[in-house]
Amino acid sequence: MNRRVVLGIVVIAALTASSADAQKLVDEQSRRQAMELYRAGQDLMAKEQFEKAAESFKAAIDKDPLLSVAHYQLGQAHMQLKRFASAVMAYQGCIDSMASLHQLEQSNKFEVDKVRQEMIRELRTELESSSQKLDSLKRTVLEQRVKELEVERAAQGGPFHPPAFVMLAIGSAHFRNGDRDSAGSAWEAAVQADPKLGEAHNNLAVYYMLSGRKTDAETAVKNAEKAGFKVNPQLKADIKKLN
Repeated sequence: MNRRVVLGIVVIAALTASSADAQKLVDEQSRRQAMELYRAGQDLMAKEQFEKAAESFKAAIDKDPLLSVAHYQLGQAHMQLKRFASAVMAYQGCIDSMASLHQLEQSNKFEVDKVRQEMIRELRTELESSSQKLDSLKRTVLEQRVKELEVERAAQGGPFHPPAFVMLAIGSAHFRNGDRDSAGSAWEAAVQADPKLGEAHNNLAVYYMLSGRKTDAETAVKNAEKAGFKVNPQLKADIKKLN
């Protein structure tokens, strides 16, 4: 594994450790209220009312800090509002909440499993009710999260690993915020977690090209296309021009 990827994962693990210790499962009423606020935020996102959506997601997180989908969608809202540093923090909050659930599972397996089932049900409802409205990337992210939650339910113990789709999102937020190297580290961690994540390979091709790493950029393009991602011909041409 690339040394910088390892360092990035170590940093994330360190950041999640303290929050995992501090957080706990909320009561049933708070969880229901959080889900209602999350759904309201989703409706506002669909109407492109991103400021109000962000407020709704924040309120959902206040009710249930372990509602990882609300953290992720808060990041999405901040991206739409071009608040890229805030988006990074929201995506990190998503990872923190997932790490907390993973730790809490050791002593509260039944309750944590119930939380995951609720999130799976919510994500599936969104997929089914918005079949004509979702763009391909959002659909892929939702489907990936459902699969990961199902894997988490089936897994017994083991270390926590930040999911690829969140690392992809963090990388994009860093890149838009002008922090190219942090973006590259996040995208490398994303493809390490899921080698079939074509968009992350494509983004790495851009990062490597901007860093003058022609061979790495060409490899990233090949990996993106192998994963089924359509790479912009102009990107290929720009990489080819590198010495």
